[in-house]
Amino acid sequence: MTKWIPKREALDRPLHIGIANMLRNAISEGELPIGARLPPHRTLADVLGVSVHTVSKAYDELTRAGLIGGQVGRGTFVLEPPMLSGQPYLMERADQGLIDLSIARPLYDTLHASRMRRVLEGLTADIDMNVYLACRPNVGLEKHRQAGVKWLARCGLEVAAGNVVMTNGVCHGMATALSSVARPGDIVVTDSIAHHLIISLCSYLGLRLQGLKMDEQGVLPEAFEEACKHQDIKVFFTVPTLAGPSVSLMSAARREALVRIARQYDVLIVEDDVLGPLPEDRPPPLAALAPERAIYLTSFTKCLMPGLRTGYLVAPTPLLPAITGRLVVFSWMATPLVSEIASRWIDDGTAEELMLWQRQKIAERHAIVAEELAEFDWTGHPSALHFWLSLPGQWSAQSMVEHARAHGVAVAPPQPFMTAQSAPINAVRIAVGGVAATDRFRQGLVLIRELLKRAPEPLPQLL
Repeated sequence: MTKWIPKREALDRPLHIGIANMLRNAISEGELPIGARLPPHRTLADVLGVSVHTVSKAYDELTRAGLIGGQVGRGTFVLEPPMLSGQPYLMERADQGLIDLSIARPLYDTLHASRMRRVLEGLTADIDMNVYLACRPNVGLEKHRQAGVKWLARCGLEVAAGNVVMTNGVCHGMATALSSVARPGDIVVTDSIAHHLIISLCSYLGLRLQGLKMDEQGVLPEAFEEACKHQDIKVFFTVPTLAGPSVSLMSAARREALVRIARQYDVLIVEDDVLGPLPEDRPPPLAALAPERAIYLTSFTKCLMPGLRTGYLVAPTPLLPAITGRLVVFSWMATPLVSEIASRWIDDGTAEELMLWQRQKIAERHAIVAEELAEFDWTGHPSALHFWLSLPGQWSAQSMVEHARAHGVAVAPPQPFMTAQSAPINAVRIAVGGVAATDRFRQGLVLIRELLKRAPEPLPQLL
């Protein structure tokens, strides 16, 4: 094991990012060579005077970056730099045919390629020069916002074009929204098992994120009200429709209860509805119930195709100046050319066609999950892009992640989705759309099923 230990006083905040950055620098400068064994979580935590959870988050950051990797019973080691794929658009990773079920993303086939070719051919014939020359208005071209009004109505939200801001997807919208309405030190509340990006974003913006108690529908109203009674809550961030890590579909009654509390205590709502109209028979968005205090976000990256990185931010009129100011700083304006593609698809029906195709294919994948994992405990929904698999007692989440990868399947551990207030969960998140071929998806589930039937073994015997 390497004797390298960072100095506590040299760490940046947040601490887990500081530890990750120091490790990253040590690896790049050769202080931690390939194959070096890193200190155990507990050892590093004791030396630095931080929690084991903080060290785990730092190690998770570097694991996701492919810089380090763990082996059961041996420790965590520095890996060789990841090879860059010549085809970064591929759904499956290029590393030795890995069946990647770790990232929630929509399915695709030749239909998507055909529709994209058709719209690009149309652009060469009759594109408006403003689409590729415009640098204003910052909130987006009027015709793109008008098309957005049609799509937002399909999402259950009736709005005026003047309240619609074009974004480069929901992630862009999240950063714009939170930085507009909250300042460093403000409190943001969300589910205890949360969207991983809200955890990172609040950390970067210096916001205090608190996870609230939840059930299968999301945040409990009594937990939200209790937090509001005793603290000055600035923002309630919610993903009420299946896109959250808990795969929850919040009922209409729950949404109404949370809106009532937000009004009573003057809390702003930021609603991530990235799946848009993909789930059938869903209740209206919270933004439809409380348009005066809700910022609504949606896009096409999950319900149509990952590369269509454009979307909509809907906000009350009083918040638009601040939101526009942040938009200018972050990106000046969303990319009009991509917004043009989405707008044309909305107008000619292609967006609806691809959304309905996605709905059908995702439901078919969930039927395969029900078939292959019938004897195990899993939670999902026919319109969701992922499900949670609860693990038998002999398996830990980290052990399952490592053993599955050793067998050629990538699944996601729970740690990136856990707030500081969340209780430990022994489960892994499995995406249903990361692998294009149905037989490969089924093969991945079969490999996981066979792993679950036996106890973990020392990984060196599996490699």
